[in-house]
Amino acid sequence: MQLQKLSVINFKNFTSQRFEFDAKINCFVGQNGIGKTNALDAIYLLSFGKSYFNPIASQNIRHGESFFVVDGGFLRGEKEENIICSLKKGQKKTIKRNGKVYDKLSDHIGFIPLVIISPADRDLIVEGSETRRKFIDSVISQSNRPYLQNLINYNKVLAQRNSLLKYFALNNTFNTDTLAVYNQQLNEYGSKIYRERKAFLEVFIPIFKERYTAISGGQEQIDLSYQSQLHEQPLADLFLENLNKDKALQYTSVGTHKDDLNFEIEGFPIKKFGSQGQQKSFLIALKLAQFDFIKAQAGHTPILLLDDIFDKLDENRVSQIIELVDQDEFGQIFISDTHYERTENVVKQTHQSYKMIGL
Repeated sequence: MQLQKLSVINFKNFTSQRFEFDAKINCFVGQNGIGKTNALDAIYLLSFGKSYFNPIASQNIRHGESFFVVDGGFLRGEKEENIICSLKKGQKKTIKRNGKVYDKLSDHIGFIPLVIISPADRDLIVEGSETRRKFIDSVISQSNRPYLQNLINYNKVLAQRNSLLKYFALNNTFNTDTLAVYNQQLNEYGSKIYRERKAFLEVFIPIFKERYTAISGGQEQIDLSYQSQLHEQPLADLFLENLNKDKALQYTSVGTHKDDLNFEIEGFPIKKFGSQGQQKSFLIALKLAQFDFIKAQAGHTPILLLDDIFDKLDENRVSQIIELVDQDEFGQIFISDTHYERTENVVKQTHQSYKMIGL
């Protein structure tokens, strides 16, 4: 398993900042609103080409400014890699690897494996199914390029089918043959997506449960299950069965874009019955399982970002997490926290090299 690490990062927007990092643990500490999460998000940007917290690229430019540039130096195996992500108002965002611009941003996904754990992850529990599908897609896509391309193709054809249904309604017309072309394409892409998601979750769920047990000390029984309309019928049959419904709704009501994950604790939805600490433990276990899966698939140890991770966790759960990240299976880790002393006391327990970065 090869290691990767981020050695240096430069920000250019309203000011220019440069950080150099330790090979193991790096802690951004400071008051709320000082820019700790922005620093982690800049690292995420270099991996995924977009912000974790605000995927609308233009909104990542500071008010009153016309551009941003994030420049990072990575050591990937034995090779140095330079990644630059930049955006100027009115222009397309660009990602360069060693000076060469990617033709498609999606070609960069998976090159720098990375996992982030953040308070924003609570959206996975409280928001709708789209958020959970994006989580599944993000994990699989980092190591499975054909899956990502099928997903892009599926979403493109889905938008076209929905537009066609609206056109039929507005013009009081209907053409079964034209719709059948989109049905066939969606069936092809959607069936592949379903099979990949199902295979992924069969591997992922046991890893997740093991991680949760380690964090909670085995105090609670949790479950994660895959919900899909394709469990019961092939997508082609679902399109035929729901044709009149789709005509009335003017959008596609069945398909892999309706898939979801069920999160449960002691047999009940964790959204309603889990405490804040239990929900946070659930999400941390979910992300650590993501780390394990990506590491196994990618052949490189992912960078791990821990944003405000110690908030709302009792001392026992904090200590369980520290024991976990002290293991050699983890590579480079970035932590943000508001309390300098608390953070340093925590990372000292790992017996790993570390760097404190005050903001």
